[in-house]
Amino acid sequence: MKIFSYVVARDYGFAPNPFHGWCTLATCKPRIRAAAAVGDWVIGTGAKGKYNLVGHLIFAMHVEERQDFDAYWNDPRFSVKRPVLNGSLKQIYGDNIYHREHGRWVQEDSHHSYARGRPNPHNIARDTSVNRVLISNRFVYFGDNTPEIPRRFRPYKPTGEDICCPGQGHRVLSQRLAEAFEAWLEQQGSRGLQGMPLEFRKHERSSASRTAISRRTT
Repeated sequence: MKIFSYVVARDYGFAPNPFHGWCTLATCKPRIRAAAAVGDWVIGTGAKGKYNLVGHLIFAMHVEERQDFDAYWNDPRFSVKRPVLNGSLKQIYGDNIYHREHGRWVQEDSHHSYARGRPNPHNIARDTSVNRVLISNRFVYFGDNTPEIPRRFRPYKPTGEDICCPGQGHRVLSQRLAEAFEAWLEQQGSRGLQGMPLEFRKHERSSASRTAISRRTT
């Protein structure tokens, strides 16, 4: 068991998507999606600057399944994660956006497409560079209710590892730290959705906002 730790630079509830009883990582972070195995933990910590939440835990998911994009798209459990751009915020940021038709990738109208559903080649190339979705129903997502990670994990004195990644990319942490962190999570007694994505606080549902959001990458 290992921990894959990274900084959540922008939290829309898209990557990861913590809704409908499942936490899924289906876009962005291709290196983590490629390397994380069933039984590993993936955690996202707070960013400095925009959120000023360095050292806080945004989410933690225990990897229980891995699927390719076509399997994820066709799995009835996750049809609710297909995006609906005129729906609720949870529907707008659905992450079940890729499948193949005649051997070519289809990108649904989503947070990772351009306005009016035009495909975004940059996001398609990055997201599908690793044909894998990480899936968990053993997770905690704190979002805007994020707690501070205990100081003993920063660094974790038995190994000298800091559980928080210092910047872009990610870090892979040892089994010893993973076991200690897992035990701390269990002690908290928090499971599932504990807060809303940080960006939901100021989300604007105007067409101008929709266009601006759709041109960004996550």
